[in-house]
Amino acid sequence: MLVVVFDDETKAYEGSRALAQLDDEGSISIHGEVVVKKNPDATVTAKAFDDDFPIRTATGTAIGALIGILGGPIGVVVGTGTGALAGYFADLARSGVNADYLDDVSAKLTPGKWAVVSDISEEWETPVDTKMQELGGTVLRQTRWSVVEEQDARDEAEFNAEIASLKEEQAKANQENKAKIQKKIDALNSKRDAKKRKARERSEHEKLELQAKVHALEEKAKKSRSEIKAKIDARIASLRKKPKETAKQEEQPKQVKA
Repeated sequence: MLVVVFDDETKAYEGSRALAQLDDEGSISIHGEVVVKKNPDATVTAKAFDDDFPIRTATGTAIGALIGILGGPIGVVVGTGTGALAGYFADLARSGVNADYLDDVSAKLTPGKWAVVSDISEEWETPVDTKMQELGGTVLRQTRWSVVEEQDARDEAEFNAEIASLKEEQAKANQENKAKIQKKIDALNSKRDAKKRKARERSEHEKLELQAKVHALEEKAKKSRSEIKAKIDARIASLRKKPKETAKQEEQPKQVKA
């Protein structure tokens, strides 16, 4: 996920064109992009989409999720009730970035500023950084999927550890307390299972998104000259490796049995 913040609209569109040029050269692959403005009331308005990208609309994508949570800090969302808070965290998970990254972006994307928000593949950061710095842009990036998967793994480990601790306590308790502890265990199991279901749903969405990216890159490779085609083919191979790596990780035995 790439966010480049600019002081004004003109520079933001220059930044978008510069990224498009890097895409044409094969230095990066842009899977989706939108230009946004941070308004005086702290909301964010999407100003431009490019229909040439495989992810044709921000709605429902990682970009759309990120835009949805850039309109204000977490404190604003908390004050609106649990429903909005749940939506905030759902968008955060869908965007594939963590709260620290969101804080960094929010600190730079202040009212009156503009940004180019892109979902890209890149092997090294220098081409993008050099072009954006020439235009006065501030670059903020984070690898998407690794963040989500790491958080899922941490959440499950925390649930398993807490359940295991309760079971140890239950083994030493009298009959009355055993029943009370079992209710806590059941509640934790339910929460853990719900999070695992959401993770599976997100995984299915990511597979569809990945297929769209690969298909678009394959079509682009057919029309590209040999040196650019080689770069795109390598990028396709890298994207295809992702589901295999995830499946291999899921096959690993758990450290804590619950």
